[in-house]
Order: sequence, then C-alpha cells, then structure tokens
Amino acid sequence: SFLVSGPLVTQVIWPRARHRSVRSDRRNQTRNQEPAVSAIPASPPRRRPAAGVHAPMTEGPLAASGVAGPSRVSVVIPARNEARNIAHVLRRLPDQVDEVVLVDGRSTDDTVAVARAIRPDIVVVEEQGRGKGSALRTGFREASGDIIVMLDADGSMDPAEIELYVEALENGSEFVKGSRFMAGGGTTDMTFIRRLGNWGLLTFANLLYGTRHTDLCYGYLGFRRRGLDLLDLDAPGFEIETQIVARAARVGLRTTEVPSFESPRMFGESNLNTLRDGWRVLTTIARERVWRHRPSLSVVGLAGAGDARVADRARRVRRPERDEEA
Repeated sequence: SFLVSGPLVTQVIWPRARHRSVRSDRRNQTRNQEPAVSAIPASPPRRRPAAGVHAPMTEGPLAASGVAGPSRVSVVIPARNEARNIAHVLRRLPDQVDEVVLVDGRSTDDTVAVARAIRPDIVVVEEQGRGKGSALRTGFREASGDIIVMLDADGSMDPAEIELYVEALENGSEFVKGSRFMAGGGTTDMTFIRRLGNWGLLTFANLLYGTRHTDLCYGYLGFRRRGLDLLDLDAPGFEIETQIVARAARVGLRTTEVPSFESPRMFGESNLNTLRDGWRVLTTIARERVWRHRPSLSVVGLAGAGDARVADRARRVRRPERDEEA
C-alpha cells in the first residue's frame, strides 16, 4: 500500500511474517564474555528477513537515472571502542554485502584488529572530524557501492535486515528507513521517556514536512549513492539521522519504511543523552524545514548527460537567485 502526502511518496512494506523476538537469555549469557582477536566464537546461522512487496519506480528525482537491477552494496559502520561488539555485527552481514567501510573514531581498544580478523577485506578509515555525523560522512565518501546502508556497531541492529533495504532500493525506492513501530518491527531498548520523546518529535516532523513516517530517531537507513549530492549532508552529530530523513522529504526522494527490531547494545555504555540529543533533533527538524539546496554540477549530471530532471527537482527547494538578491 502507498501513503501519499505532499511531494514525498512513502511506500510501506507489510511483511508476511512477524519479526522474531530478541532472545534475552542468550544475550545475558554472553554479555560478560569479551572475545579475543585470536579466538572469536562462531555465530549462529543468518536469518533471512521477511520479504516485502515493492512497486516499480515511477517518480522521484532518480526515476530516470537507470539504477534498476543488481547493485553493488556498501555498508558504512561508524565505531569507537566497539571491540566486544563488532564481531557480532560483521558475522551477521548478509552475503549480498559487497563492501564494508568501518569508520574508526580513534578507538583505544582492538576494534580495528577484531574487524580485520573477522573480515580481512574490510575498508578501515579514520573519522574526519568529531561526532557520528562526521563519521558517517567520512564513510560515505569512501564507499564505492551503488547502494549504501548505515549500520551501528553496538549490536543493536540486525544486519540480516539489510536484505529488506536492498530489495526495496532495487525495486524502485530511493531512500529506505527502518521503523520500530510498524508491523513486524519492535524495540527492547527504549525507556518510556525516550519513547514519548520519539513520538513527540515524529509527530512534529510529520506535521512540518507533510509525511506519514512511523519512526524518526532511528539510524538504520539506506539510499542510492546517487542521492548523496541531493542530500548535501553537513550535520556533525547524532542529528544527521534526522537531517537525512528531513532532506529526503524536502527533495522528494521516494521513501520506503521497512520493519526493524532494535535490541539493547551488547557491551559498553551508550553515548546517547536523551535531553541533549533530543534538543538537537528538535532544532534540526525546524532548521531543515527552511533549508535551501543549491544543486552543483554533480547533481545536474546525476542521471546522465542531458537529463535535467534531477536538477529541476533540487531547484524546487532552492530560493530563486532574484529573491535572494532582493
């Protein structure tokens, strides 16, 4: 089914099977075990996510860019001192992932060594700047895939769900976002205060942008490489997740939500601060509503020589030069 509102068309995928619940007893048994680089335990078999139903791309700024069909998939993982978690994440990546970019935030533990022991072909780059936003933008620049998926390194996201993101993008979507609050999704990592805050911010964003998203403050996102120039990201911290969603709505990327299940991080403490980061998300929602994108030459050539539809879509959210001079 489709939910249409304003320039953004949101396709909601209803899975044929409910997402499996998190096995808390297994997590509790392994929570206090720290894997060594030389002896990392084997992981259980990967689970294939429930399939979704997708419609062909008929509109959106990338509709005529010729991106249909099998694509090279890159996964960008920002990490800082995640040596005890990164093995769990890398072992569960689906086989269709062609490239993994690990953005190291100057870790002082064995994060990089563990990652290379699990996946020798991993691309490791050092974060340029400070904050999750800076790390992700560093990873986006290094990624070579046609499809890019963002994934946390703390074990809270199920890497097997990447198959849902890739399927949606290869079947017409331009931007895919995970939702913990649609059928098949869920979370065991939200306090009542965080859940209430997420609902309030989501409601505000939907009203402001004319969207009907079911989740907002969740960083499991995927998009076409060719859409990066349109988004023109610059947020330094956690608010980059909100900036991506807001700018995708502003430029009219065809968006799909897929169900996702969020678990508590496996080891360590979260860097999330409810009040501080909630305020940053709120100000980002308000600020992005008046954002004016200035398409560059790379945007004009995004869909190939002579195709101006991408640039025209970007200009819809740009203030005319004569208005600026006035």
